[in-house]
Amino acid sequence: MPNEPSGKYEFAELTALSQKVKKIEGMPEELSARLEKMLSRLNRMASIGGYADQFDNISRYIDTVSSIPWVAATSDRLDLKAAKELLDKNHYGMEQTKERILEYLATMQLMQRQGADVVARSPILLFVGLQGIGKTTLAISIAEALGRKFVRIAMGAIGSVLELRGRSKVFPEAEPGQIIKALIKTQVRNPVILLDEIEKASGEAGLRADVMATLLEILDPAQSVEFRDHYVDFPVNLSDVMFICSANNLGTLSTALLDRMEVIKFNAYTDAEKIAIGRDYLLPKVTAKSGLTSGELTIDPSLWPSIVRPFGFDSGIRSLNRTLDAICRKVAKEIVEGKTKSVTLTAANLKDYLPK
Repeated sequence: MPNEPSGKYEFAELTALSQKVKKIEGMPEELSARLEKMLSRLNRMASIGGYADQFDNISRYIDTVSSIPWVAATSDRLDLKAAKELLDKNHYGMEQTKERILEYLATMQLMQRQGADVVARSPILLFVGLQGIGKTTLAISIAEALGRKFVRIAMGAIGSVLELRGRSKVFPEAEPGQIIKALIKTQVRNPVILLDEIEKASGEAGLRADVMATLLEILDPAQSVEFRDHYVDFPVNLSDVMFICSANNLGTLSTALLDRMEVIKFNAYTDAEKIAIGRDYLLPKVTAKSGLTSGELTIDPSLWPSIVRPFGFDSGIRSLNRTLDAICRKVAKEIVEGKTKSVTLTAANLKDYLPK
């Protein structure tokens, strides 16, 4: 490995970069040797000119590579009882979906129990359902139950596969793709990554096919062990990442991609479920966010059907959350203005507090 003594470098910046390379924990030796060669070449250029431009590019590249978590990871918490309590706390109903998640955790626990040489491959889940029915929040809860870091990548209308695979460092606009950025953001090699709304990756059939092929490489365990980002230009092991995908429908997804995922369908909430979610889950969070204390807002139980459907049917709970948020803001304003100390919603005054 070319490893020039720090004293031979023309500038202190090169010495600092060389020391940084040596401190990168767990970086493959082949990549470390490549970085030292780049620094040696840059050091030779320092004596003949053209140093500044190349230094910026190489410095940025080394900063990126050194930020990738090559070995750092969190330990999975595979306690089924604790996971069930967390899922029940954060999500009302969805019993079949919760049961499927617990089955996966049990499988991972048994695989890890077989010994250190057995890698518990994370499942690739695909949550399918209309907007606002809890796909993203369930993914967050899974990460929390496992004790893993979480990051979301929005796939809607992705402009190019380069957004996933990165841009080569030979171009001025070079940067790593979203997958490598997710690892850098979480600083662990085994986060939970949500690929959100993958069916909306592109409106162009040709580009969408390219995105599906790239996703296939990312999600296929046989290929993900050596995922190559164009900017990093070195294999990065994604096999410890738990990928969760979400989609509103399956219409634009390739058969090959679907074949590698476990589809979990989310049904629209009934009014009865929305009432329970609004009363027991959303209202306490919204009132706390609005700064209201206990007793400052009381809702007549008979009003919940009107609160759930102020504007007609909605499959999810986002509009319900916005409705409760609007109610709490109006109550907070009246209390701050000194008009009242508390508000009780009744059939007579409900329309005054609902969003227009």
